[in-house]
Amino acid sequence: MDWQKGRQSDNVVEDSGGGGGGGFGGGGARFGGFHLGIGGIIIVVIIGLMFPSLRPILFGLFLGGDTGSEVQQSTPAPTRATSDSADPQVKFVRSILGSTEDVWGSTFQAGGKQYEQPKLVLFNGAVQSACGRASESMGPFYCPNDHRVYLDLDFFHDMDTRFHAQGDFARAYVIAHEVGHHVQNLLGIMQRVGGRPSEGATGTSVRLELQADCFAGVWGNRSQAQLNWLQAGDVDAALNAASSVGDDALQKQSRGYAVPDSFTHGTSAQRSRWFKTGFASGDINSCDTFGASAL
Repeated sequence: MDWQKGRQSDNVVEDSGGGGGGGFGGGGARFGGFHLGIGGIIIVVIIGLMFPSLRPILFGLFLGGDTGSEVQQSTPAPTRATSDSADPQVKFVRSILGSTEDVWGSTFQAGGKQYEQPKLVLFNGAVQSACGRASESMGPFYCPNDHRVYLDLDFFHDMDTRFHAQGDFARAYVIAHEVGHHVQNLLGIMQRVGGRPSEGATGTSVRLELQADCFAGVWGNRSQAQLNWLQAGDVDAALNAASSVGDDALQKQSRGYAVPDSFTHGTSAQRSRWFKTGFASGDINSCDTFGASAL
């Protein structure tokens, strides 16, 4: 992927909290307001298996609930990313975010709407968002309360080593998926689903995540039309990344078998298929996972 062709966004900022908490919402299960990352899913599953008494609390958080008290968090204002602006990874993130801004800006404009560009907050170890405090183990996530994407760059290393999802376009897919959640938020889709999306193989949580995958595919199609920056193997790398974070794959990795009733993101086959659907069509209307009888 010749990502240097992309315009670099000015909306990438650094966390100024000095080690607050953050999360691949890229898959984005909802966990106490967050779209939970891959690492977070595995950790929660393991805790649930080891401590059965905690399962009701964990499942309640997965569904966007709380443990009995509503906590309103303030969000420290991030500062513009300047100290690491020469870092190739930061430049990469700026380039991908800039492309999402261009693609979704023109898409919204064609529909008579204005696209609100999200901030992407880079953090190290932990971060504080309007959805609460999160650690890097959650992976990247989107917080609908402050319209921001959160990313610890160490997650890209995890993609290479733990999930065997390598390549620049695979990393770009992660960012585009989280921005896809932002698009859902702006279009009112999240609001229609409500704060407690249902689990299960056909639940609203799975449909939200698969739609974000499809939106990431739409971005991939339109960014290629604008920049002609993809190379041989790039699409396969993104499909592999989508497949590696399927519910069935993660659950088999953590406990040896899959439980469809607890799915929140969709299977490996579904995630790669919906990304492919969006990439093949380049049309946001092809991403109606809520109207689809078969996912």
